[in-house]
Amino acid sequence: MTTEQRPARTQSEATISRPTLDRQTRTWLRLEGLAVLIAGAIAYNRLGGDWLWFIPAMLAVDISAVGYLRGTRTGAVVYDLFHNWATGLAVLGLGLAFQIPLVELAGTVLIAHTGMDRSVGYGMKLMTGFGDTHLGHMGKATAPDRSATVASAGSRGSVKAFEPQAR
Repeated sequence: MTTEQRPARTQSEATISRPTLDRQTRTWLRLEGLAVLIAGAIAYNRLGGDWLWFIPAMLAVDISAVGYLRGTRTGAVVYDLFHNWATGLAVLGLGLAFQIPLVELAGTVLIAHTGMDRSVGYGMKLMTGFGDTHLGHMGKATAPDRSATVASAGSRGSVKAFEPQAR
């Protein structure tokens, strides 16, 4: 069935709670992120990176949020370009292939940063808003048609399920 053939969802259908991730899956994804953060930091060290620059470089990745100044669609694309495994691995691979130490280190920083974000529950951004991620909605629900509370997210309790509204 194509998009044009699908009937539009009603307001009540859009607010039905459908958890994107259960507690166990969220825990595994956070542990995976932690493992990748550690692996990225070790790779950074093994490739000769100076620890003095590691933390500033890790924080610099979030400059990619500047894309949100141009709107949520552009913001999500730019932010996600720098916050996914593929980009970090591609940058690392290019650095290794062409023996460019700075590019190698940049790849490890991108990998470690993405692992750090995933370990605390931050996901790739959806084009509907900064708080909407592939791991669920971050923060408190702002409108009943955008998110619904799912099973407790542990002590933080702030992870929400996101159900995109048909347009």
